[in-house]
Amino acid sequence: MKKYILAFDAGTTSVRCLVMDKKGRIRGVGQHEFTQIFPRPGWVEHDSEEILRMQMAAAREAMANCGCTAGEIAAIGITNQRETTVVWDRKTGKPICNAIVWQCRRTAKICDKLKEDGYADLIREKTGLVPDAYFSGAKIKWILDNVEGARERAAAGELCFGTVDSWLIWNLTGGAAHVTDVSNASRTMLFNINTMEWDSELCRLLDIPMSMLPEVKPSSCVYGETVPELLGAPIPVSGAAGDQQAALFGQCAFSLGDVKNTYGTGCFMLMNTGDSPLRSESGLVSTVAWQIEGEAPVYALEGSVFVAGAVVQWLRDEMKLISSSAESETVAKRVPDTNGCYFVPAFTGMGAPYWDQEARGIITGLTRGTGRAHIVRAALESIAYQSCDVLFSMEKDLGRKIDSLRADGGASANNFLMKFQSDVAGIDVIRPASVETTALGAAFLAGLAVGFWKDRAELLSLSMGDGARVFSPAIEKEEREELLAGWHRAVKKCRG
Repeated sequence: MKKYILAFDAGTTSVRCLVMDKKGRIRGVGQHEFTQIFPRPGWVEHDSEEILRMQMAAAREAMANCGCTAGEIAAIGITNQRETTVVWDRKTGKPICNAIVWQCRRTAKICDKLKEDGYADLIREKTGLVPDAYFSGAKIKWILDNVEGARERAAAGELCFGTVDSWLIWNLTGGAAHVTDVSNASRTMLFNINTMEWDSELCRLLDIPMSMLPEVKPSSCVYGETVPELLGAPIPVSGAAGDQQAALFGQCAFSLGDVKNTYGTGCFMLMNTGDSPLRSESGLVSTVAWQIEGEAPVYALEGSVFVAGAVVQWLRDEMKLISSSAESETVAKRVPDTNGCYFVPAFTGMGAPYWDQEARGIITGLTRGTGRAHIVRAALESIAYQSCDVLFSMEKDLGRKIDSLRADGGASANNFLMKFQSDVAGIDVIRPASVETTALGAAFLAGLAVGFWKDRAELLSLSMGDGARVFSPAIEKEEREELLAGWHRAVKKCRG
């Protein structure tokens, strides 16, 4: 009897595997960190083969913790760090260089040239994205231009490109499946989200042979089976989605206007925009959220905040104002407010909706009475304010008020932050019992494809669970507007 789903969560600094049962409960976990490689300032790389080894080790560890065998596993779902680019030899399966990570800025000049040459509107119209080093297309071009012999081998059809989902599926299936799902494809800057196909004009623009690209499949469908020797028996691989889209699905944000915010190192807010892409006029990007086999794709608007939980790490590691991330909540609660202090943590510029690379972090409103607790509180409040900027942009694009915000990610465990988020946004913030929504989304997508779960109605009954918490606003409109006005004054001072 098939009792479980394996969820592979291939993150940026570690890979995890969770064994989930039919009620969506976690029955076994394995996790392994892997090496972060920084060859030059601004460059970030990963060893793709190390990611694979660590992911398989995590899977075996999770199965051992659960006490299950491969014969009891119905399917594998994969969620992954998005945009990270792997290029490997089609015959040997060996990468031709380290993976270029989504954080890497080496391709900024390629993207600047696209903008200078007037291609920004074309790229946005076709892909929903802005030309930026964040996305995969420029990374592929850089590899072809800079790895010896790569361009010739690519032209001869000898090389494969994939994001981390493709790399894992290729290896899990013994090279039988070179595929990606629609959500990961939509983050490459090569995929036309209107036609749902690789775009030949964009590939020509970046001089990328289309023979390198994986077949694009729905997020929930059977891609192939694992080779038996990997985990002990063949297991269908039947779900894949980029981490933020997987979290949206794991939150069961199935209706138009449903919004989730993942509070991690940064914040990633996504809103379900239904069966057609919504072009943002407010500094957000359009992306594919997911696709169930046999159904139309679902789209999303996305806004990225560069520094969220990272500001708490800065307080701990650089400023020594707290000894642990959890202490930030205790310290912040010692004061009733920030005493007029605002903290804009623009350490690496500002993301959505500002997109200002020149902005830098500032603390404003300092007086002789400002103390440690005020600054810690202002840092936590900054996470909520930045998220409000994205949320209000989504409301503007949607043309109506958003009803509630679903929260997940590590920093969502901070009750002070969740309550303040609700207060300044003026809406309910809902935190599920388990914040493992990214892995849950991958499991849900895989399970639907093989009939482990019947439909989305069944998933809705599993998503909240006992222990979910709703934070409701408790301040007046005038106070909210005054707080937000002070934040926007501080943002104005830090920009440019």
